[in-house]
Amino acid sequence: MEDVTYLLSKLLWFPAKPGNAAILLIAIGLALLWRGRRWGRWPALAGLGFFVVLMALPLHQWVQAPLEDRFARPAAEPAHIDGIVVLGGAVEQNLTEARGIPALNGAAERMTESVALLRRHPEARLVFTGGQGSLVHGGVTEADVAAALWRDLGVPTDRLVLEREARNTWENATLTLKLLQPKPGETWLLVTSASHMPRAMGVFRRAGWTEITPWPVNYRTGSTFAAQTDASLPDRLREFEWSVREWVGLVAYHLLGRTDAVFPAP
Repeated sequence: MEDVTYLLSKLLWFPAKPGNAAILLIAIGLALLWRGRRWGRWPALAGLGFFVVLMALPLHQWVQAPLEDRFARPAAEPAHIDGIVVLGGAVEQNLTEARGIPALNGAAERMTESVALLRRHPEARLVFTGGQGSLVHGGVTEADVAAALWRDLGVPTDRLVLEREARNTWENATLTLKLLQPKPGETWLLVTSASHMPRAMGVFRRAGWTEITPWPVNYRTGSTFAAQTDASLPDRLREFEWSVREWVGLVAYHLLGRTDAVFPAP
């Protein structure tokens, strides 16, 4: 069942991505117009209208801000940290395999913030969870990339724990729980992008992590005029699609019984 769910999530998202869906509408509309169907202008205008509105208004900010604001960091950093769990999604395993050096993407703060935390807390372990997150992949896992990067940054091997099988957030939670077996009273931090934190916290709680503290990073929204408007159309589309994917993921995970609420709260 898990394999089927994973496969469907990848296959169905491609045509459902807002940018892809808009282009598909434009193509259908033009094809209908070419065949003399005048009503074909409506799907074409709908597709074009999406890009115009996205360019004119900060939709990417409006959709993503509620996700990022849901879980805040603690007012004070814990005095003692037993472990830091970092979710995959910030590294590019295929590019790493192609070029031979660790490659990161726009969520790179997951990888850098965790090292900063580790240096401030010599008692902590650094845990990365991520295997093959894409349908088309080579032989390098996300955990392999994390290991290479963090060792280059001086993270001691004896403080590093790698989980190499997880393909999604649910597997991140269940497989790390089985691997680490956290004990009552221990302090664990969960590091992931702020917009992904609601789903991640809901899933980790459902999987059995009774004590884990959110440590969001990679914020992409802000309340200032500059933060809301200073983005190109491709950047706006990317952020909008990421946010829509998170909202869809929240609903889907709740329907699958992987979270206790559609929009998990602190």
